[in-house]
Amino acid sequence: MNTMLAPALAGFALMAGLIVAIGAQNAFILRQGLLRANVGLLVGIAIGIDATLVIAGAAGFGGFVHAHAGVLKFISWAGAAFIAGYGVLAVRRALHPASLLPPEGVPLTRVKAARTLLAVSLLNPHVYLDTVVLVGGIAGRYPGTARGAYTLGAIAASVLWFSTLGFGARLLGPVFARPMAWRVLDAVIALIMFGIAASLVWSVI
Repeated sequence: MNTMLAPALAGFALMAGLIVAIGAQNAFILRQGLLRANVGLLVGIAIGIDATLVIAGAAGFGGFVHAHAGVLKFISWAGAAFIAGYGVLAVRRALHPASLLPPEGVPLTRVKAARTLLAVSLLNPHVYLDTVVLVGGIAGRYPGTARGAYTLGAIAASVLWFSTLGFGARLLGPVFARPMAWRVLDAVIALIMFGIAASLVWSVI
């Protein structure tokens, strides 16, 4: 039992350390969670992305991703453009606080919400470097069933984090009943998006 628990905890801890931070993906899910819009769908997609990439990394695709710098460079430019665009939208929302109130806003359709989450997630090359190369690469150090336990531990961290972020956001509802709270949130989201876009550009110039 202990031989399985140790790698599972290692995978859980590493994955948690990588995803428990306010990035483009988390900021989008948090905002949709506060609006109570498509939460289950978005949480499921986020978990599915992480699970797929972790399993791919554990299966040995980390070396392939790391070796193809040209692909990561293209993703960096595309991701920087998209994330910066989302940052501009956040600035517009912050400048017009009345539109930030859930009753007055028009929620994203399921298709648009899913498409936006997939874009902010998969157009960020760090998701491949962190999840496939780092988390998946370390999985290669474990033999047999221990590798499976490590992989499941990493996926469990993703399940716990995104479920808490998406479904737990509604507990902040009373705070975000005020337009100013939404203004501050979107201003912070805009800064995060611009910061991520700038870091992606910096990484390829």
